[in-house]
Amino acid sequence: MVPPIIAGLAVAAAAYAGRYGLRAWQAFKARPPTARLRRFYDGGFQPTMTRREAALILGVRESTAAEKVKEAHRRVMVANHPDAGGSHYLASKINEAKDVMLGRTKGGSSSAF
Repeated sequence: MVPPIIAGLAVAAAAYAGRYGLRAWQAFKARPPTARLRRFYDGGFQPTMTRREAALILGVRESTAAEKVKEAHRRVMVANHPDAGGSHYLASKINEAKDVMLGRTKGGSSSAF
């Protein structure tokens, strides 16, 4: 009578392990999304804005399409607009970054400051 008891215990152990696995998977799927750490642009501005610097300011890649650049510009300007307590200097740099990314630059810095 020992083999049927051992077989029953093995089936019960497998059932409990499966139940535990399913509950752990459901808890894993239901957890809130974690915020990915994202590095923002650290430093000051270069005398003449480059395409790389403009992409860093807007948070896009250098090869991003014009439509995505416009969306990124709008998102950054909403957060830094002078009418909402933002800096005029930063707003001018954000606008300059959009111009550089869209190829509308006129040589030197277009910043008013």
